[in-house]
Amino acid sequence: MTDILDALRTRAEACVLCADHLPLGPRPVLRVSDTARLLVVGQAPGTRVHETGIPWNDASGDRLRDWMGLDRAAFYDLSRVAILPMGLCYPGRAKGKGGGDAPPRPECGPLWQPPFLEAMPQVECILLVGGYAQAFHLGKARAATMTETVRRFADFGPGYVPLPHPSWRNTAWMRRNPWFEAEVLPVLKERVRDLLTCPHS
Repeated sequence: MTDILDALRTRAEACVLCADHLPLGPRPVLRVSDTARLLVVGQAPGTRVHETGIPWNDASGDRLRDWMGLDRAAFYDLSRVAILPMGLCYPGRAKGKGGGDAPPRPECGPLWQPPFLEAMPQVECILLVGGYAQAFHLGKARAATMTETVRRFADFGPGYVPLPHPSWRNTAWMRRNPWFEAEVLPVLKERVRDLLTCPHS
């Protein structure tokens, strides 16, 4: 790991900027690398990830790995896959009906996404998992809804692949949108396979 990237990771792991807003306290969870060509940008850690310090170490991670066509060993191979959520720490539960976790802290993405991307120029493709990642990285280029952004996935390649969040809460969404499994997942699996097996371009 380069000195710049290592120093940046050390700073991020020690970040306490949002401490007063985090019900379980700060525990930044990220995995960065100067060789990984694939970067996964999700939302924020859940409680299990907060407890273990391992990103996507839950049922959502199992589904995401299935979408990508990877087992745990390949997914957690830091030389090939980097992971940098929009919020590095567990944000707590959402208020109101419906449950679920709160959105990532708004301070986090603007603070850490740009410098880490600059420090990892070898990244060739970013998986944008969920609306927060898509809004930040695609900006005005994204569609009006997450569904339409994912449907237009080909417009953002090869540098980005927008995906819905793999939470069990989105199972009904997948049933309503069978094109996702039929059209997007085969392309995603092929892109991941190429990035993880082919020589650097």
